[in-house]
Amino acid sequence: MQYISTFPVRPTVTSTHTTSDGYVPFPAAEADAFRTAGYWTGRPLGDLLRATARQHPHRTALLGGDAARSYAQLDSDADRMAHGLLALGIAAGDRVVVQLPNVSEFATVLFGLLRAGIIPVLTLPAHRRAEIEHLAQLSGAVAYLIADRLGDFDYRELAATVQRSVPTLRHVLVLGDPGTHTDLNSIPREGDSLPTIDPSDIALMLVSGGTTGLPKLIARTHDDYVYNATASAEVCGLTEADVYLATLPAAHNFPLACPGILGTISVGGAIAFLTDPSPENAFAAIERHRVTVTAVVPPLAQLWCAAIEWEDADLSSLRLLQVGGARLAEVNARDVEPALGVKLQQVFGMAEGLLNYTRLDDPADTVCTTQGRPLSPADEVRVVDADGNDVAPGEEGELLTKGPYTIRGYYRAPEHNGRAFTPDGYYRSGDLVRRLPSGHLIVSGRIKDVINRGGENISCDELEEHLLAHPAVRHAAAVGLPDAALGEKVCAILVVDTTMPTLAEIKMFLTDRGLATYKLPDILRRADTLPLTAVGKIDKKALRAEV
Repeated sequence: MQYISTFPVRPTVTSTHTTSDGYVPFPAAEADAFRTAGYWTGRPLGDLLRATARQHPHRTALLGGDAARSYAQLDSDADRMAHGLLALGIAAGDRVVVQLPNVSEFATVLFGLLRAGIIPVLTLPAHRRAEIEHLAQLSGAVAYLIADRLGDFDYRELAATVQRSVPTLRHVLVLGDPGTHTDLNSIPREGDSLPTIDPSDIALMLVSGGTTGLPKLIARTHDDYVYNATASAEVCGLTEADVYLATLPAAHNFPLACPGILGTISVGGAIAFLTDPSPENAFAAIERHRVTVTAVVPPLAQLWCAAIEWEDADLSSLRLLQVGGARLAEVNARDVEPALGVKLQQVFGMAEGLLNYTRLDDPADTVCTTQGRPLSPADEVRVVDADGNDVAPGEEGELLTKGPYTIRGYYRAPEHNGRAFTPDGYYRSGDLVRRLPSGHLIVSGRIKDVINRGGENISCDELEEHLLAHPAVRHAAAVGLPDAALGEKVCAILVVDTTMPTLAEIKMFLTDRGLATYKLPDILRRADTLPLTAVGKIDKKALRAEV
C-alpha cells in the first residue's frame, strides 16, 4: 500500500544546500515527484513530537528514570533545550557531535537540536578518539555533546583530547558531572521563537557502518527521514498503545527510525531506554514497562531465546521482535516465536536509506527465510552482476537502490561517491542478494571488504591502516571468520619482521590509537606472506581458507 500522509503537502521548496558544501541533494524533478505522490509532506522532523504533544499532551512519552514524562513535558523540554543551545551561540545549520548512551535525555537533546535547526551528528557510545576526531573534523562540528561516563570510560577526557585536535569545537556539553566542561542541564531556557525549518534541508547526520577507510557521514533530510519513520510505523502496525524499548544504541538508524523512537513518537506511543541489553536487564524492562516492540541484532536474539530457559520474566506484553543489522539464520529465526512467544519481523536496511521488512501478515516461511521486501512503492531496486547488468530473477547479484529516502551521496566524500553511486543515482549497497517473485530479498553476503561483527560493520581498510602503524608490522590483512554467536569474528593476519606481537598487545596498541573497541581483532595470526590476486590485491578469499 502506498503511504499517503494525512498532512497537507507544502509548496515545493528549494534546499539551501548545494553540492559545494558537501551535501548531495535529490534531483529536483524526483524531489517534486516525491512531494506530489505524498511521500514527502513538508514536515520538519521536530514536528513529529509537536503534533503528538498538541493532540495528546498528557499521554506518556518517556518511561524510566526518576519518573515518566508526558508528551507535553517532552515537547516543552525540547523547546527549552533548543533555546539554550541557540543562546550559547550555536546557530541553525551548525553541526554538533552527539555521543550519548540510551537514556531518556537522548530524546530531549535530539528534538532540541532539530527544533533549533542545529544538525546532530549521531555517533555511538563505543566510538573513540579515532572516529570522533574524524567525524568532528569532517562535519566541521562546533560542539560535542556527551555523557560524563559510561561504565569505566570517561567521555570528558575523550572530549578534552578531541577539542585540542579539532579547532572548530567551541563547546563541550556534558550530561552529568561536567568536570571542566559545561553542564548540559544548565543551558535550557525559555525563549520566544525558533528558526523556521526548511524540510528539504539536512535534519541529522548518521554514521556509515564502514565500507572503505574511515566512516562516512550520511546526511538525512527532514523530508526523507519523516517518511522513513512514519512509513515504517505503518508497516509495523504501531499505535498509541505500543511501548517501544530502545535496546540497540539509539544513534543507530534501526532503533531511531525503523520505526524506533521517531516512529513511536509519530503515533503517540511510549518509549523506554535500555543501556544494557543482557537478558536479565532486558526482560526485566519488558516486564516492568509492558513493552510491546523492540529491535535486536541476531546474536542478541539468539541469546534471548536461550535465556528464556533460566530467566523468570513475564514477556507476554511483547508482540513484535524486530531482528536486523545482519542476516538472521533460518534455524535461529524459527526459534524466536516458540521461545519468546512473539511475532518475528526481519529487517534488512541501511542508514543510507533502503529498508526492507517482512510484513506482519507474511507466511511463517517467508518471515524465517527472507530479509523482507522494500518499505516504499517508490523504492527502485536492481540486482546486478559484476559488470552492472541486471541478473535473471532469483539469481544472486549486488543490490542497487534509490528512492524517496535513500541518499544520493555521502557528505563531503566526492571521490568515494563516484564509486558508491551509479551515474543515474543508484546506491551500490555492496550486499549480495537474491530477489524472489514476491519482491522479498534473501541476503547472501557482501562484496565490500566489511566484517559484520554482531551487527556492527567494520571496515577492513580502516583496521588494516591502524595495524600497519604498529612498528613490528610490515603487512596486515583483516578478514571475517564465521562465528555462531557474533556472525563473524575479526581476524587480523600480520607479516612481521621481528617478534610477533600478542593479541593483547595489538588490542592495547589499537586502543591507544583511539579505535572503537568493537573493531579490535578477536583472533591474531602470523603469516610469512599474504596471498595476492592476479591484479596484486590481497586475496581475502584465500586468506580465509588458510585461517
